[in-house]
Amino acid sequence: MEPNPLDNQLSNGFLAVVPHPEPRPLATHPPIVSSYNDHIRPILDAVDRLRNLQVMKEGIQLPTIVVVGDQSSGKSSVLESLAGISLPRGQGICTRVPLIMRLQNYLSPEPELYLEFNGKIVQTDEENVTCAIGSATEEIAGRQKGISNTPLTLVVKKDGVPDLTMVDLPGITRVPVHGQPEDIYEQISGMIMEYIRPEESIILNVLSATVDFSTCESIRMSQMVDKTGHRTLGVVTKADKAPEGLFEKVTADDVNIGLGYVCVRNRIGEETYEEARMEEAKLFDTHPLLSKIDKRIVGIPVLSEKLIQIQATIVAKCLPEIVGKINEKLNINVAELNKMPKILSTIAEAMTAFMQIMGSAKDSLSKILLRGEYDEYPHEKQMHGTARFIEMLDRFANELQGDPESDQKSNFLMEEIAVLEEAKGICLKNFLPRTAFLTILHRKVEDISSKPSKLMIELWDYIQGVVITVLMDHSKNYPPLQASMRRAAQNLITKMKERAMSRVMEIIEMEKLTDYTCDPEYISEWNKLMGEEPKLLEAINNESFGKPYTVSLVGIGEVEIDHLRRFKHHLQQAFDLKMRMTSYWKIVQRRLVDTMAMFMLFNVQVLVNREMEVEIVNDLVGPQGGGIERMLEESPSVAIKREKLQGSIKLLRESAEIVATIVHRAATSADLD
Repeated sequence: MEPNPLDNQLSNGFLAVVPHPEPRPLATHPPIVSSYNDHIRPILDAVDRLRNLQVMKEGIQLPTIVVVGDQSSGKSSVLESLAGISLPRGQGICTRVPLIMRLQNYLSPEPELYLEFNGKIVQTDEENVTCAIGSATEEIAGRQKGISNTPLTLVVKKDGVPDLTMVDLPGITRVPVHGQPEDIYEQISGMIMEYIRPEESIILNVLSATVDFSTCESIRMSQMVDKTGHRTLGVVTKADKAPEGLFEKVTADDVNIGLGYVCVRNRIGEETYEEARMEEAKLFDTHPLLSKIDKRIVGIPVLSEKLIQIQATIVAKCLPEIVGKINEKLNINVAELNKMPKILSTIAEAMTAFMQIMGSAKDSLSKILLRGEYDEYPHEKQMHGTARFIEMLDRFANELQGDPESDQKSNFLMEEIAVLEEAKGICLKNFLPRTAFLTILHRKVEDISSKPSKLMIELWDYIQGVVITVLMDHSKNYPPLQASMRRAAQNLITKMKERAMSRVMEIIEMEKLTDYTCDPEYISEWNKLMGEEPKLLEAINNESFGKPYTVSLVGIGEVEIDHLRRFKHHLQQAFDLKMRMTSYWKIVQRRLVDTMAMFMLFNVQVLVNREMEVEIVNDLVGPQGGGIERMLEESPSVAIKREKLQGSIKLLRESAEIVATIVHRAATSADLD
């Protein structure tokens, strides 16, 4: 097998990793300890301090060696061999919480062991560490066999152990045993995926030589997040139990273990760790099948060296990114905290804050509803006020213009003839009765009378939505104030809508009763339309064979005329009446649209510049408002957010100091080297 690229020298200003030596004869093996612990230990301590600060809750991932494996794959035995201590064993799941193992080479003859969990430290020793882990696990995860995502840290300071930090996770099991929840597999899978998904995680996949690697659930999970295997290292246990075909398994690599394999033999029975290492070396040196495996990928000492190299590489790679992410997150949180409202302590401060809110809200509403500026809501089209006003007015104008005449093609002039019949009186015949004109005008206005009211309701409902959105946005830091502002805005707009509806009804009534305009276009349009009268009369008076049954009139369109031949005595008056109404109705339509637009703009000006602030102040000091003093009450949500930001900033500052110190140390060390 080719040497792994991680075995090569790494030099980047933070670390200097040298290749591990070739395996030496059994009698000269040193304790499992890295030759570059002096370089890696301070950085590991810094990363562990960041982990203890729970900086990962801020979305900052830390480089981590994550140990996974199917149940009974030999995970605990591998960790025991690396740490030189005993870990809990037994049937079912022994590891029920994430166990963070911090191993540190310790020159003192007396080892030091302690647990960290739930904010406390519990001292222990090699003889009692198993019981201590069991008790701590029960305190975290309960006495049953369920699991918990709350981590437990085991610190082992011992002469000869490698400087490593690893996270041991529960073994994967599909079938719950007595006392385990039914969804134990889903719980364990979710925990494992959470730890191995980040790119900063190195996956230490423990596999039993007795099984087909491709069937292992731990392999399936690691392949889901590390398809190429570039951050997965395989550890093959129980090599002595299934030596046949192991050489082929670790050289073929059918399951994408990109960082390669290390084959080990774990401690058996009452063997000491020293005896176990001697037996392991003997096994891989003398066994007829296992001796064929490259010595660079067998044994716990080799595994130790590989892990230290991998750890050094990933820490060195991630440290600059961690520095950048901490600073970025810190700047974001400080900026967000600075944007939060000042804690108000006096009525004067509250009044000042209220006036600032009202001033900024009024300016926003002026921009949105009057000036057509929408830089505050660039992507929210519903908040682009003047554009939406024009849309509503255009729709209103189109509805007025599109109001269909009563089948004018086949019944052309019949309405006018019928009205003229009813307007007969004792008078000269060539005068157009005004009552006829007013009768038709009344009908036409009545037909469209609901449309202006509908427009006014739509406009004010829209205005209310914009006003409340702006007020809520500007007062979001003072929730006690928002109820008064919302209530006042709704009450004011309801009143203004009612006034507007009353005014619209007056306008409609005026249009019904009055036939007046000084617009010269009325006469010019009437004259143009009357110019078509000879064409109509000629067609109607045509008595020849094949006489026309339709005629096309400018401004009117194609109409049927056969039915008009029976009403020649009213024909000229009816045509005159029709053309007068057609000309005048265009004026009425434009007048309605213009009036609605000007009336709406005037009322929006009144709302924004005068009545809104008065209404809100009256509501605030009224019996329901609770007074300006309510602004002195910080809402629970704001208080929680402030506290969370302050805690996050404190944590990130501590983290930044930790990383800055270790970067400085690493740089100084590199200079000395």
